[in-house]
Amino acid sequence: MGFFMLASFLVLMILGLPLFLSLLSAALVGILLLGDLSLLRVMSQQFFGGMDSFTLMAIPFFILAGILMNRSGLTDRLLDFCRLLVGSVRGGLGYVNVVGSIILAGVNGSAVADASALGSILIPAMIKDGFSPSYSAGLTAGSALIGPIIPPSIFMIIYATMTNTSIGGLFAAGILPGLVLGGAFMIMNYFYSMKYHVPVADFAEVRKRKKEILARSAVALLAPVIILGGIISGVVTPTESGALAVAYCLVTGVFYTRQLTRKVLWESLYETVRLTSSIFLIMGAATVIGWLLKWEQVPQRFAALLLQAGLVDRPWLLMVVLSGVIFPIGMFMEEVSTLTLLTPIFTPIAMKAGIDPFQFGVVMTLNVTIALITPPMGACNYVVAAVGKVKLTDVFMHIWPFIGVSLIVLLIIITFPFLTTLIPGMMNL
Repeated sequence: MGFFMLASFLVLMILGLPLFLSLLSAALVGILLLGDLSLLRVMSQQFFGGMDSFTLMAIPFFILAGILMNRSGLTDRLLDFCRLLVGSVRGGLGYVNVVGSIILAGVNGSAVADASALGSILIPAMIKDGFSPSYSAGLTAGSALIGPIIPPSIFMIIYATMTNTSIGGLFAAGILPGLVLGGAFMIMNYFYSMKYHVPVADFAEVRKRKKEILARSAVALLAPVIILGGIISGVVTPTESGALAVAYCLVTGVFYTRQLTRKVLWESLYETVRLTSSIFLIMGAATVIGWLLKWEQVPQRFAALLLQAGLVDRPWLLMVVLSGVIFPIGMFMEEVSTLTLLTPIFTPIAMKAGIDPFQFGVVMTLNVTIALITPPMGACNYVVAAVGKVKLTDVFMHIWPFIGVSLIVLLIIITFPFLTTLIPGMMNL
């Protein structure tokens, strides 16, 4: 049954059917093969159940907060702050790119959104500053991966909802890995800048405006503080924190920067509804597939196979093997559906092996996140190519070093569990 479901899904996806319809059609094929049409009623219940969670309400709030940050001019102010902070050294705009991604990660939790916001501004500036177009686009796509790791994270919300893991704890677990990923890209940028003699940018004008930039950026920097501080301290839930961030961005955009007009607000709401609907439909459809796989005891069979191989007794090797399954699937499949399908199968196996749920949540998230820059799908590659006006073929050809750096960071997180457990432990989460 599983083979025919997979084959039908791939054929329909290649034919251009929307992803959620391809998933539902594959589930229908599975039910027909089982020969029990009464399962069709359960199918509709599972589809709705996959979307029916209060915690998931945080997703549209974070998406809207990120869009409002970009359209209200707050993102530009953050980038000015990053330029002031790290822009006056060789390869300065590369460091600005990474630091900008780290700060923006604390607002929307979406790699694609970060790649779009930063790419449109920084890729042309980096090219003008002496970086190659392919490197500028690759660094922007790579640094955007920090978005779903440093909280808030849409992927982590989905994982936590499906596994009953503390969202606050999982968010805290992502802070150090996100900083390690950012540090790895900074090291990469250092060697690139030295090897190709990227000139030191003239930031004299930026330094002259230091007081003005600090004053302007302080307003923008409050948005990630509201989100991270509220969630990790436990004062508000992730959903409430997202709502507060939206309210803050609305107030500052309407009354302070005055860039949020009625038209811009309407466009922002429309974009939020479009993105949220896509995510929720995919989640519902993937939940149906997951339910059918559990009905056929696929997770149990897979767990038994790993038990026979002795992997359950070797947590490090088990996570490497599971990553070797998650990452290739994510290369060919949309990330939300990959996460929704594989989380209920792999998480019980990881827990049986004694792996910390926060560590495994970060490992799952990073796996599907790296797939965002990996051909042939690699949504971030398409985004940076479009907004930065760089040839897509050039991006695909030169993205591999950034994928390699990300995979090294993944291995570091697997090898050193304290990176994901230290902060949650310190905060008793």
